[in-house]
Amino acid sequence: MPSDPLPTPDLSLDSLTTPMAWSDPAGAIVGCNTAFSRWFGIGARRLLGWTLAGLDAGDGRLALALTRQGGDEAPLRMRRMRLRYADGEDRFADLWLSRRDDGGWLLEAHPVDEFPGDDPALLLPSALSASLKGLAHELRNPLAGLKGASQLLARRAEDSESRELIELIDSEVERLTELVDRLLTPSPPRPHALLNIHAVLERVLRLAEADAGWAVRLVRDYDPSLPEFAGDADRLMQAVWNLVRNAIEAKATHVNLRTRIERGVRIADTVHPIALRLEIIDDGHGVPDELAEQLFLPLVSGRAEGSGLGLALAQQVSREHRGSLAYRSRPGHTVFTLLLPMQIEQEEEAT
Repeated sequence: MPSDPLPTPDLSLDSLTTPMAWSDPAGAIVGCNTAFSRWFGIGARRLLGWTLAGLDAGDGRLALALTRQGGDEAPLRMRRMRLRYADGEDRFADLWLSRRDDGGWLLEAHPVDEFPGDDPALLLPSALSASLKGLAHELRNPLAGLKGASQLLARRAEDSESRELIELIDSEVERLTELVDRLLTPSPPRPHALLNIHAVLERVLRLAEADAGWAVRLVRDYDPSLPEFAGDADRLMQAVWNLVRNAIEAKATHVNLRTRIERGVRIADTVHPIALRLEIIDDGHGVPDELAEQLFLPLVSGRAEGSGLGLALAQQVSREHRGSLAYRSRPGHTVFTLLLPMQIEQEEEAT
């Protein structure tokens, strides 16, 4: 049932031309000004009971921001958010999100054009979504076939190594099936949970060993002091596996996975006190010069048989975690760097 409408935080808000909406502490919309109702294309009463998180049709930043605790945080600015509109046509806005005195949220929206200028990074979300949805339809039947084949193999497997490989196939088929379902039927992003990044990397390395065998030496260079942090383990695994697989396909003989702590890291407009620096280093052919400016765009690949989706998807996953993905490359030495901000517990006061 919709929440009872809360009083307007400030009667002057309704006279503003800036769209604004406010919610209860759980994130359910309980009111908006006239500008928001008109901009959103739906009557104010019909918005009651909607959630602020449900407006997010993009990378999940709004849903993630709503998980912040406490009421004394500074307003959070989110650039170029993709919003789900009532008429079915997604639009874009810069958002300001802040806490209200009653524990609810105040959302301020500044509409922007969908594709300003020629910045390729801003074209990524819609182009990537359209490309992946098309491929998702084609993946369903092969995935069902793989699942059936692995079940038949499981009945015949007699040694532990074969059973382990079959379990790996099953887990990857299930992960890909879930990804296909999410692409075809978009849903709000899953809440992030505490994860151990090294456990994620070990899953990636197990896949790499099965894929490349002894042709590639896989090197672990882990910082054992890294704390757990909130994230989506499956999505991060998918991103890192795409990067490692690219290195293998670039004829690398050595692939190094390195983890380190970085402090005072600036990502976009925000300085984070602590972040994970994950580097995937290889000695392969490197990134062709002609692809340097558009490497993270979907359907761009340096190989004739490549889909051109791996790096675009890895970039998207980094953004889902408020992070960044960058690279430097020359023949024989390529480094992809994933920076992910980490939430840390407040240090106990000295006694």
